[in-house]
Amino acid sequence: MEENKLIVSVSPHIDSGRTTRGIMLDVIIALMPALIAGTVIFGFRALLVVGVCVATCLAGEALFSLITKRKQTVGDLSAVVTGIILGLNLPASIGIFPAIVGSLFAIIVIKCLFGGLGKNFANPAAAARVMMLLAFTESMSGVAVIKIAADTVASPTPLAIMKGAEGQLPALWNMFLGLRGGAIGETCAIALLLGGAYLLIRKVISWHTPVVYIGTVFLLSWLVYGSAEMALYQVLSGGLLIGAIFMATDYVTTPTSYLGKAVFGLGCALLTVLIRRFGSYPEGVSFSILLMNLFTNYIEKLTARKPLGEVKA
Repeated sequence: MEENKLIVSVSPHIDSGRTTRGIMLDVIIALMPALIAGTVIFGFRALLVVGVCVATCLAGEALFSLITKRKQTVGDLSAVVTGIILGLNLPASIGIFPAIVGSLFAIIVIKCLFGGLGKNFANPAAAARVMMLLAFTESMSGVAVIKIAADTVASPTPLAIMKGAEGQLPALWNMFLGLRGGAIGETCAIALLLGGAYLLIRKVISWHTPVVYIGTVFLLSWLVYGSAEMALYQVLSGGLLIGAIFMATDYVTTPTSYLGKAVFGLGCALLTVLIRRFGSYPEGVSFSILLMNLFTNYIEKLTARKPLGEVKA
């Protein structure tokens, strides 16, 4: 009878064969459509800004590991992902110095000082963007210059227009294409959705957080503004799509259970709508993700499933 007993052991029980480097490579591939679109829309300076962020993140992590005599981890590509996401969250007009400062803050302060990948309490890119919004407000909220072929158009962001800035909202089709003011990688909805679809197909992320986050923002905005069209503008404006797909799905700083992911997305949506409606900043995505990161452990405990074979103390 002894051999028929059910043995309960600590997970994981199945090795998927996936590595951190492989997952990060998939995220990099998924970010490429947004990077290409941002370069086409805002010009090659957008590519320079993202390149500076990536190079600074890599150099910062390598130097920190060298000084602290830790194992070099730049090969896992997580620093590259952080650099690309942060760069895509910055306007193409940002100065090189603020981009370097933000990248070092993301990698060294938020990631390395807390023990490296898997131990940071907050999403590095989201935290760095919030820091830069506070420290470099003028540079981060300036008018975006849209460059398509020989045309050059200066345009405030749609969120700024909805907050009272002078200007006319772009057509919804232009919002999908990315022909509007904003950060490098947040404007082209089609590129971001394409990247999100790739991550879902590759099973790098699940649908729970992005769908709940985006869907709740749409419904709440419809309720607040009394218009489905304005609600759609809220979804397509700012960094909602890039935040919901690439930042609110971070493995380290978000819940692991499906219910927890949904609760996390719901919390992000509530905070985003409240900040956009009543806050002094027109955008609220990075703030909401950073704030919800602080509640991840509590959400995890409240939504965790009882393990098979658990014995109450």
